[in-house]
Amino acid sequence: MTKKLLLLSTGGTIASIASEDGLKPGESGSELLDMLGHFPFDVTVKDILEMDSSNIQPEEWKLIAENIDEYRNQYDGIVVSHGTDTMAYTASMLTFMLENIDIPVVLTGSQVPMNVPLSDAPENLNLAFTAASNCQPGVYLAFNRKVMRGSRSVKVRTTSFDAFESVNFPAIAEVTSDGFQITNEQHYQNGKYRLNTKIDTNVSLVKLFPGFDPSLLHAMAEHGCRGIVVEAYGLGGMTFIRRNLVAAVGKLIRDGIPVIAASQCLYERSDLTKYEVGQQALLEGAISAHDMTSECAIAKLMWGLGQGMDVKQIEKFFNTDVAGEVTL
Repeated sequence: MTKKLLLLSTGGTIASIASEDGLKPGESGSELLDMLGHFPFDVTVKDILEMDSSNIQPEEWKLIAENIDEYRNQYDGIVVSHGTDTMAYTASMLTFMLENIDIPVVLTGSQVPMNVPLSDAPENLNLAFTAASNCQPGVYLAFNRKVMRGSRSVKVRTTSFDAFESVNFPAIAEVTSDGFQITNEQHYQNGKYRLNTKIDTNVSLVKLFPGFDPSLLHAMAEHGCRGIVVEAYGLGGMTFIRRNLVAAVGKLIRDGIPVIAASQCLYERSDLTKYEVGQQALLEGAISAHDMTSECAIAKLMWGLGQGMDVKQIEKFFNTDVAGEVTL
């Protein structure tokens, strides 16, 4: 029996056309399907945005989540066509906004517009429809013959077709010479589904570098920042000689502002227990991001603060695997 699928079109490179100002979204979801030609899916299309994903922000996350919520009972799966630049952020945020989602939601896009010969768009769109028809409930990102958990996906290349990787977690499915193969399916429903789009966007993501002035963190707090993700060194080490970032983190924590310690390294985990530079931060109350991506860490922080969580609750939240976004 052919499953009923919904395509929510939001723009992005996949739907872009040439203009005097460069590529910009201009194709509708129906036009994307027409260019795809014959395919074995029963797809309904709804155009909800026509935007380059560099312009997609929290307001658009909420709109996308609300549309998924509105239509989820009418379809077996939903595909969201989206620009690649911020797709990993959107996939991560939808993981939290769509709590215990009970159908597959698959984001996809392309590096080359659908209307260009030899584009990667047809293959990615076909893959997304296949994933939406076959995967367990959850939020996914489909690209270049791989289906990844949305909260683990990161854009790692600017122009190559293999633009995304599943970081610190194996791909859920892949396309091989044997066809579509589910290789790592796990079900993460921990209760009843609900839509929850409450977030606090007054957060910051900071990459630490030698010479970083800790007073900049205090300046952020003074201007309304309510939570910070710090991409620290290695396993999560932070400076405490001369420019004492560790002390600044402690002051922020005591002022009720959670500080999440992630790693600048794309792969493997942060671990504040191993080195003095990490233990000092841990003693001051820094919260480990473990092996989460920075995209997911900032989304999780926004969502947690949006629920009214305090520092202790944020710490507990970051030490909880909600939907496969972290290995503990």
